[in-house]
Amino acid sequence: MKHDEGIIHKKNSKFSHLSAYLGEFVYGGIDGCVTTFAVVAGSVGAGFNSSIIIILGFANLLADGFAMSIGAYLSTKSEKDNFKKHKDLEYWEVDNLPEKEKEEIREIYQAKGFEGELLEKVVQVITADKDRWVDVMMKEELEMHEETKSPFMMGLVTYLSFIVIGLIPLLIYVWDYLYSFPGNLFLWTSIFTGSGFVLIGWMKARVTKTNMIKAIMQTLSLGALAAIVSFFVGDILEGLIIK
Repeated sequence: MKHDEGIIHKKNSKFSHLSAYLGEFVYGGIDGCVTTFAVVAGSVGAGFNSSIIIILGFANLLADGFAMSIGAYLSTKSEKDNFKKHKDLEYWEVDNLPEKEKEEIREIYQAKGFEGELLEKVVQVITADKDRWVDVMMKEELEMHEETKSPFMMGLVTYLSFIVIGLIPLLIYVWDYLYSFPGNLFLWTSIFTGSGFVLIGWMKARVTKTNMIKAIMQTLSLGALAAIVSFFVGDILEGLIIK
């Protein structure tokens, strides 16, 4: 029985760890789906065939996805490095300027309403442990909280979601290139992509704790707007450049 509980606990812990990156998956997926659909729409507007659309689509998918994942990695790593730099400085100040740091703790909790003997007791308890002392200074004085997510995982999840969700607008054209698709390519691509936007909107609502219908409509509207702009730009440029 205890063995089964241990397995369940381990599975739940693993799920919780992965769910921490749901936000990165959602936003990577939104960007991937929107940008790839925009490329497809622009290519359709320009009158390109399936092979050209696939080339442009995959070039965008791989290159933009990589750039976005690198951005997510560097952003998270910079945040962690900045936190560590300030934390090391706080440790130095606690070691070399203890009275000044104690006075700062006293001022922080005095501003919270503590006074007299209770205030001094709070200061004594906090400053009795160096790690606790530094943690309080980081949160209360600098208002900094440590980023617990892995920069590598942030980048990886962003890249994978960009590719997986961003692949949806290209599926019909790949099908057509390999086997010949019987229906209207762009119409079915729009339907498939719309389904992807609905899924991403639903996931976004779960992450941001907002209204589900509103989140889905926002995602659909964003994708539709990007597609419309790209289609007409492609159509106009095709008329001006390709004669």
